[in-house]
Amino acid sequence: MAHVSAGVEYALHCLVYLVDAQDLGQPSSARDLAELQEVSTDFVAKLFTKLQKAGIVAAREGIGGGFVLARPASDITALDVVEAIDGHKALFECKGIRAQCALFGARPPAWAVDGVCSIHAVMLEAEQRTREALASHTLASIAGRVAAKAPKDHADRVKDWLAARTPRRGRRAQAS
Repeated sequence: MAHVSAGVEYALHCLVYLVDAQDLGQPSSARDLAELQEVSTDFVAKLFTKLQKAGIVAAREGIGGGFVLARPASDITALDVVEAIDGHKALFECKGIRAQCALFGARPPAWAVDGVCSIHAVMLEAEQRTREALASHTLASIAGRVAAKAPKDHADRVKDWLAARTPRRGRRAQAS
């Protein structure tokens, strides 16, 4: 978790839209979710490939197909999404700098290199707290925060926008 990528942010936004759209009874396509956010369809499709492999979303095939949440939004954490998109990366990678003091010459004393580096220990604690914080927030809780901040009709407008696109996807597929 050296750096949380922009992919995580876009994935979380897409997933919150899926939470909002759950009651439509229709999956949402990567294309529609990309267009809703004005980002590349290929980019969102790659994110959803990772999310599907992690069991966060499920693909529905056929005309009007797309993605749905694979499990309840209350069971999917922000940490699940971070790890699906970015993998399980360490926040900090100790480079063993503590052994490179000019005062030690070529032979650092045991006290200087034994055990976990004090700086690394702080970084390990920070990483653990970060993971705990991410694990404490679910898609449902994030969607709730978005709903509390957005105008009351925003979620309905998103649902209407996505619902209006589903029939068009069917026509595009039939025309091919």
